[in-house]
Amino acid sequence: MLLIITAIVLLAGPALLALAGLFASKSATPARADRVRWSWRTVLVSALLYALAFNLTFFVQEVFLVVPKALTPGLQPTLFHNNHLWTGENPLASLFQGTGALATAIVGLACLFAVRAGRPRSVAWRLFVLWMAYCGLLMALPQVVIGALSTGSDVGMAMVYFGLSLETKFIAALIALAAIVVVSLALVRPALELADEPAAVATPAARTRFVLQTIALPMLIGTALVIPFRVPREMLEVVLLPLIVGVPGALWMLAGAWRVRDAQATGTPLRAIVTPLLGAIALLLVFQLVLRPGVAFY
Repeated sequence: MLLIITAIVLLAGPALLALAGLFASKSATPARADRVRWSWRTVLVSALLYALAFNLTFFVQEVFLVVPKALTPGLQPTLFHNNHLWTGENPLASLFQGTGALATAIVGLACLFAVRAGRPRSVAWRLFVLWMAYCGLLMALPQVVIGALSTGSDVGMAMVYFGLSLETKFIAALIALAAIVVVSLALVRPALELADEPAAVATPAARTRFVLQTIALPMLIGTALVIPFRVPREMLEVVLLPLIVGVPGALWMLAGAWRVRDAQATGTPLRAIVTPLLGAIALLLVFQLVLRPGVAFY
């Protein structure tokens, strides 16, 4: 049942919202809008920023899975580039499997409030903060759903520690699914406000196109860029987690872009590609050269 509800919320829901937008656009008086040139530079810069945000968020998650265990008697954790392991036993280990998702959710919420307030002023930095909000919350919330389905998952182990009933876990999963929708739609306006000319957000079609250029397509490219950070590991783990984090939010943002009729273009063109590229390369080197061999926290 929960799997069916998840599919309806994350796949059918965006499709229905997009369909509603299509009918609304046809019934409305057409608005004249100048054609805006497609910017591949924007796509590439946003993709690099997404890859940075995803991997930094994942790093935050793993650090906050490791540190509580390192402070717990009897546990000896080790941090890797795509996971963490520990030896020893302590009942609190199961509880601390939930601290990673909690940490990314807190970071995501802070970034969501910042970007909704128009901070920071720099368009590139604001897009990065938007991606941090996106990854922080949309990496944490699906784990609640997964935890309700699997007691062996990180959040699932924390749920077992608290002794949650099946009914309670089901309700928690429904709340998490609803929150995914709310977060995704809350990020639409900040994304549209990154536009550097009014025509880019003047019509429902233009707003959908801008979200495709700035969010959806960069998310897909950025997901491919994430793979080198995560190998070697089982391909299911390497590819599936980034898709679970990235795809649902982008679908909802694409589907809901038409609704934000009063979006204001307050951005400037994204031009600097070298800085995010160098940042991604530097982070990749840290992941593969420093974290991949393992960093012991004991």
